[in-house]
Amino acid sequence: MADFFPPAILFEDTIFEFNRVNLVQLIMTIAVAAFFIVAFRNPKVVPRGMQNLGELAVNFVQTQIIDTIMGVGGRRYLPYLVTLFFFILAMNIAGVIPFLNLAGTSVVAIPMMFAIVTWVVFNAAGIRKHGFGSYLRLNLFPPGVPKPIYVLLTPIEFLSTFILRPVTLTIRLLANMMAGHLMLVLFFSGATYLLLDAEWLLKPFGLGAAAMGFFITAFEILVAVLQAYIFTLLTALYIAGAESESH
Repeated sequence: MADFFPPAILFEDTIFEFNRVNLVQLIMTIAVAAFFIVAFRNPKVVPRGMQNLGELAVNFVQTQIIDTIMGVGGRRYLPYLVTLFFFILAMNIAGVIPFLNLAGTSVVAIPMMFAIVTWVVFNAAGIRKHGFGSYLRLNLFPPGVPKPIYVLLTPIEFLSTFILRPVTLTIRLLANMMAGHLMLVLFFSGATYLLLDAEWLLKPFGLGAAAMGFFITAFEILVAVLQAYIFTLLTALYIAGAESESH
């Protein structure tokens, strides 16, 4: 299993250092891009093969996230939300792919990047819809609230909307994928030691540790999908809220 501080592959101790985490991220980025390029490079009216899979992928985000949360008008954000969902999913699922064994989202840079881009997108959507001043007023001074309450409400709304959203998006994704990686390391390392190096009385516990490792692997696949879905769903909610007339 990989650790969180792998040795450099290229350009060690420079700002251009390229390590195993970066290699995993690059491989999964190429894989996702290649899938959609192949699926839609020559689209047919009656889809076949990879185009079928590509359309199923796009339709999942459209029907299960956009249409449910944002309505038909939200389909203009389909390219971003599809990209977001499948890149996060690919980065997450790398943690259970043999010879990669490390989620690209288990280090802070990728979750933070996705969170910052989402922050820019939903704020830009709100400003475009309402104008800068009106957008701030709707978020910081919600209508229908007694004016003295703004003394407490406005700082809370500012902190919640403009500061905590990208922070919580980052931490939620990072913590889940880091925890999964640690659990896989724990059980498979324990199984290896108990089965190969421990006294014979302890070897049955190695079988239990290996079984738990395979169980955690299956669970990690579920978590990988769920975290990609939650991140994309929250992004859709934030965009819909930013464009709403009331907050």
